[in-house]
Amino acid sequence: MMGRLLTSLLFLGALGAALVNSYCVEKGKNIALEGKASQSSVYHMNGNALNAIDGNRDGAYRMKSCILTKSDYSAWWRVDLSEPRKIGAVVVANRKDCCWKRLIGAEIRIGNATKNQNPVCGTITEAEPGLVTRTCCAGMVGRYVSIVLPNREEILNLCEVEIYPEGIEKQCV
Repeated sequence: MMGRLLTSLLFLGALGAALVNSYCVEKGKNIALEGKASQSSVYHMNGNALNAIDGNRDGAYRMKSCILTKSDYSAWWRVDLSEPRKIGAVVVANRKDCCWKRLIGAEIRIGNATKNQNPVCGTITEAEPGLVTRTCCAGMVGRYVSIVLPNREEILNLCEVEIYPEGIEKQCV
């Protein structure tokens, strides 16, 4: 009897921990809109860095709301928030019209170094046309938030990056 009780309590504790870890902390406005964006290169003038912080999640490149780099080794996109900020969640909207698999393996990095060697908040492991991915960053602090395709030569494309400070809990997707 005591063994079952202990097992049940351990299970409920593990379940509770899993539920806590499945929530992002986000509140308030998207602070990425206040930043200055840059990227490793620009494939075409319609794919510039500012497109990822224009407030538009439209995943069609022709709508001029996505970024597109050349085929760079460790291609990257980055926003400078002007000062270190505490980050609760980073939301990335993928392209929907083509090439959406390119985002698989992209790392979200947060820190104060201008190079893309900052600590990793998370890695994008799923990609579908137009998929919006929310990554919980648990209060990581940094001036720069980067999306990097590490250690491979590839074009980076994405259509929106939103950055939220800590606040109200919302379930991660």
